[in-house]
Amino acid sequence: MTSQENRRITDLGTLKAVSHPLRMRLYRALFVARTATASQLADQVDEAVSLVSYHLRKLADHGLIEEAESQSTDGRERWWQPSSYGVSIRDEDVRGTPELAAASDALGRTISEQRTELHRRFLDERLTWSDAWRSASVSSEWLPRLTAAELTDLGAELEAVLEKYDRKARAAEEVGDTEGRENVAVHLHAFPYHS
Repeated sequence: MTSQENRRITDLGTLKAVSHPLRMRLYRALFVARTATASQLADQVDEAVSLVSYHLRKLADHGLIEEAESQSTDGRERWWQPSSYGVSIRDEDVRGTPELAAASDALGRTISEQRTELHRRFLDERLTWSDAWRSASVSSEWLPRLTAAELTDLGAELEAVLEKYDRKARAAEEVGDTEGRENVAVHLHAFPYHS
């Protein structure tokens, strides 16, 4: 990856590009794989290679992904990688601009639907995982009464902990420590609501 930082999305074109459901699935799959070809990603998302190639080029046009060093001997396949450690969209960047706010909301719904589907799939397949993995999985809900400042602090602390574990796992994988590792999804939602 070119940048070890999250890319902050502030423009409408990029926000619309990543809001497309297939592009978001491809971005997520590429983030997990670290590097992949269109044909590898097409297998994962069960779509035609030509369609996947088109959407990968659209993500690249907006700087969300980039070409990676080729890992094939013949050099015919194009390899891709995320161009940053992740992406973020902040409310203050879209507030006051209806088009940006609508695109941000559309992306939020796409991500929420895909996260729900991922968790639903785990629940459906739960018994196929080992006892250790079933015991390690987490599902909890907390309902604290916080101020906006406290919620901001909580979010920053949780993200720092998750980033620490992710970077530690990536470093371990880079030196060949892959034994027992699986893809793990951690979804956090923290928002105010009225009873």
